[in-house]
Amino acid sequence: MAVLSKYVIIVSGGVGSRMENSLPKQFHQLRGLPILMHSISAFHKDDKSIKIILVINEKHHEQWVDLCNKFAFNIPYQLVYGGETRFHSVKNALEFLFKQETSLNNLLIGIHDGVRPLISQNVIKNAYKNAEINGSAIPAIKSRDSIRIVNKNGTNEAIDRDSVLIIQTPQVFRANLLKESYKQKFEESFTDDASVIEKSGYPINIIDGDIRNIKITYPSDIDIAAIWMRPS
Repeated sequence: MAVLSKYVIIVSGGVGSRMENSLPKQFHQLRGLPILMHSISAFHKDDKSIKIILVINEKHHEQWVDLCNKFAFNIPYQLVYGGETRFHSVKNALEFLFKQETSLNNLLIGIHDGVRPLISQNVIKNAYKNAEINGSAIPAIKSRDSIRIVNKNGTNEAIDRDSVLIIQTPQVFRANLLKESYKQKFEESFTDDASVIEKSGYPINIIDGDIRNIKITYPSDIDIAAIWMRPS
């Protein structure tokens, strides 16, 4: 069996409007290091052969360089500027990647939110392993809360929470699936990469996620993440 090459695209172009602070959320410190650096380090720690492509807002470039110098951050990566939406940011990274790779047959590409700093080595390994076999691997966890949906007429109703999955990243795919799927025009329903793949008609393979793999969105999330990062 051919040895597969692995990439991860780490998307970090957000402005963090819900963080009650002008500093982009990916640059906030978590236990002495910017959140984004924790996310990058997780993939480098798991497998140093994984090639990292970092997507940031062009306006944040100088700020990011200053942080790398301040924290002596030297993990290798390639930099791409983001687009109008997450879809466009990922597409920019894929176009950059496909210019470097002449063959997509033995290539796996993970896509990860830069503000999920607690991603575990186990989830990373399982995601790439499952994507190699099934073409895609999407980590998810079940909801622990009761769930209600709001209908178009404004009414709401309860649904079985066991039928609801909370989707996480990294979402890993065979490269040819991503290349074909990202030829589509953007739609508002494209909230993650799995939704783009699914729209192209490809099946989505769900794997076990991790309850600790939270997406940093609010200031309190940093406090929660810091507790989970404490040595046991």
